[in-house]
Amino acid sequence: MKKSLLSAFLLSAVFVINFHPAYSQKKLPLSRVQPLADSSYRAKDYVKGTIYYGDLAERSDFNRVKASAYYNMACCLSLQGKTDSAMLILNKAIKSGYANKANMLEDTDLQDLHKLPQWNAIVASIEASKKVLNDDPAKARFITTDIHHFWEAYEAALKDTVHFREIMKKLYFNRASTGMEDYMAAKVSSIDFFVQHIRSAPKFYAAIRNNTLKTDTYKPKFLESFKKMKTMYSDAKFPDVYFLIGAFTSGGTATDAGLLLGVNQASGDSQIPREELSFRLRTRLLQVEVLPNLLGHELVHYQQDGMKSDTTTLSYAIKEGMADMIGELISGKTANPDLFEWAKGKEKQIWSRFTKDMYENRYDNWIANSRQATPDNLPDQGYWIGYQICRSYYEQSADKKQAVYDMLHIQDYKAFLEKSKWEEKLARL
Repeated sequence: MKKSLLSAFLLSAVFVINFHPAYSQKKLPLSRVQPLADSSYRAKDYVKGTIYYGDLAERSDFNRVKASAYYNMACCLSLQGKTDSAMLILNKAIKSGYANKANMLEDTDLQDLHKLPQWNAIVASIEASKKVLNDDPAKARFITTDIHHFWEAYEAALKDTVHFREIMKKLYFNRASTGMEDYMAAKVSSIDFFVQHIRSAPKFYAAIRNNTLKTDTYKPKFLESFKKMKTMYSDAKFPDVYFLIGAFTSGGTATDAGLLLGVNQASGDSQIPREELSFRLRTRLLQVEVLPNLLGHELVHYQQDGMKSDTTTLSYAIKEGMADMIGELISGKTANPDLFEWAKGKEKQIWSRFTKDMYENRYDNWIANSRQATPDNLPDQGYWIGYQICRSYYEQSADKKQAVYDMLHIQDYKAFLEKSKWEEKLARL
C-alpha cells in the first residue's frame, strides 16, 4: 500500500512540475532550483516549495542533496496539512541518508506528523550522524584517496572522451569518501557541472597533477599546525581532513565529516598555465605551498562554535579574518598572500568603504564575491579587514592564549572592534 501511495504521489508531483506555471518553460538548471526552493519556503509558498524541492531531489546526482531536498519537501507538505504525503517523502529523505535526528525531533514544521502512528518507527530508524572530532591532534586523519581516484578517472576518461562523464562517475564519484560526498553535495551542483569545468581547462589539469599529489608530502606540516593549535587553545578539537579535486567552487569547507579541501584550487606555481581560467577563477587559485596555510585557516573555523551568531558584515569579516590570523600563527603564513600584498597602501580606502557596510548584512560585497572581481578590486577583502582587527587585538594582549580564547568566544563584534584599537592603529599609518 505504501509503495502504491508513493508512486501515485510522485506521479502527481511530476504532473504538477510539468504543468505548474513555475515550470511552464524548460526546466531550470539545478544551480537555480535550490535558491528558488529556499526562497519559496521563506515566503511561505509551500506549494512552490514542494515542487522545487521535489525537482531538486529527483534530479540531483548527490545523495546528500537528495536527502536534504526530500526533507525540506516533507516540511512543505506537512505545512500544507498533507501529513500522509509528508511522511512518505520524509521516509525517502531518510533512505537517501538524512540523519539529523535532533533537528527532525525539534522541527516545528513536522509537528503534525508526530500524531501519525508511523512517527516513532521512522524516528527510530535514523542512525544519527555525529561530528568526527578528536581532542588529540595526532588522531586526526589526513585522507587523500579522492585525489588519487580523480587522476585514475581522468587518465581513463582522456582515453575515451565519448564516455568522459560515465568514466568520471564510475571511477571518481562512485568511489567518493564521506568527505567528498559532503563537498560535492554542498559545493558542486551536478556531475555535469563538474565535468564541464574539468574539460574546459585541459592544459591546466594536465599540468597540476604533481602539485596536487604533493598533498601527501605535506602531512607532517598539517600535523604540526594541528599540534600548535592545541598549545594555543587547549579546548581545540581536531576533525578528519579530506583532500579532493573540486570544480573551483570552494577551496575549503567543513561538515560533520570534517574539513574538506579542494586541492586543485591550491595547485599553482610559476609553470602552471592559467590562460584557460577566467580572471575570477585565477583569483581563486593559490600557490601549492599555501595548502598547509589553507588547512590552518579551515581548522580555525572548526573552533568557532563559541562565537555569537550574527548577520552583520563585520561579524563575517572577523570570523574569516580570524581564521587567516590564527591560521597564520599555527602554520607560519596567511592563506591569502596575494590579497594581503595587493592591499598594501590601500588600507584607508578599503576601511572607508567597509565602514559603510559593516553593520549591515552586506556579506556579498566583501566575502565570496569573486564575480565582482577586477584587477583593481580583488575579492574577499573582508578577510583582510578581519585579519587586521584580530591581529591588532592579539598584538596588544599581554596573555596571548587568553587573546585566542577571547576571539573564539566573541559575543559583541562592535565591542571587539573597539577593544582591538584597529581604527586608532589605522589612523597612524
